[in-house]
Amino acid sequence: MSTLGIAVIGTGKMGTDHVRRIGRTVGGARVVALADPDGDRVKEVAGALDGAGAYTDPAAAIAAPGVDAVLIASPGPAHEEAVLAALERGLPVLCEKPLTPDPAGALRIMEAEQRLGRRLVQVGFMRRYDAEYERLKELLDAGGIGRPLFLHCRHRNAASPAFFTSDMLITDSVVHEVDAARWLLGQEVTAVSVLSPTPSSAAPEGLRDPRLVLLETSGGAVVDVEIFVNCGVGYQVRCEAVGESGSARIGDGHAMVVQAAGRWGGEIPQDFTVRFADAYDRQLRSWVAAAARGRVAGPDAWDGYAASAVSEAGLTAARGGVRTTVELVERPPLYR
Repeated sequence: MSTLGIAVIGTGKMGTDHVRRIGRTVGGARVVALADPDGDRVKEVAGALDGAGAYTDPAAAIAAPGVDAVLIASPGPAHEEAVLAALERGLPVLCEKPLTPDPAGALRIMEAEQRLGRRLVQVGFMRRYDAEYERLKELLDAGGIGRPLFLHCRHRNAASPAFFTSDMLITDSVVHEVDAARWLLGQEVTAVSVLSPTPSSAAPEGLRDPRLVLLETSGGAVVDVEIFVNCGVGYQVRCEAVGESGSARIGDGHAMVVQAAGRWGGEIPQDFTVRFADAYDRQLRSWVAAAARGRVAGPDAWDGYAASAVSEAGLTAARGGVRTTVELVERPPLYR
């Protein structure tokens, strides 16, 4: 079996983490091209790889010799152009979330796929590959706690990066809970409300952190999401499903509890790449195996579009302080 040649677009934290995974934990693939507008940085990352080309133009990297698939880890506003360039060449794509910052961009990607007549885009909603989330999904699908009524979600970061904005709490953080809720429940999100307490004293000036986001679904469930990106403690993602006949919770993270010197406790991950390390590995292995056959197998462009539409409604709800309905186009046959 031949080795899958991958072009990685974006060599920031997420992109370099994917490069490391491809080189160390994923078999059957290698990075053959990288692109980033920071020429010095992309050359540095490429220099540590055997024969990988370094480019500042994503289209040039995608068109480079030996590229069989494209992994996009650049900032969200740059995703659409790179995805469309890959689709023009008929290449499978793994695109980090969000697929696009707005649903209109995601619709254009879906239209391009429909013209091709096959799905080639996978969105990096890696929680679907987390073992705990998979177990919760299996339990809900089997009716183990009856009809789901609530999902109670917590999403906390120790601190937000300097570039983080109030909108990004929804578009770049809560978007994970949006996809997880849609997937776990098998339902679409129909309305969004956002409540904002007085910002934490730890939040940078102007950042509305934390927030409480309420999602209503097509099946009558309610999802509440506490998003707190400057909690100061660590990276914590938890989800509790409450059904008519029971409940189930994941994300407590008590793999090891130490008792010593009159105290007990455990370690709290400080970073999403630690908490979801195994999920990222499993996602990448699954994508590489599918891409080698010219396919994708995970969350598709419809999932990216739906999440973007919910995010857009969430921004409207946050700015106006009103419950906002989610408008979705009719789901095309390719994505059913």
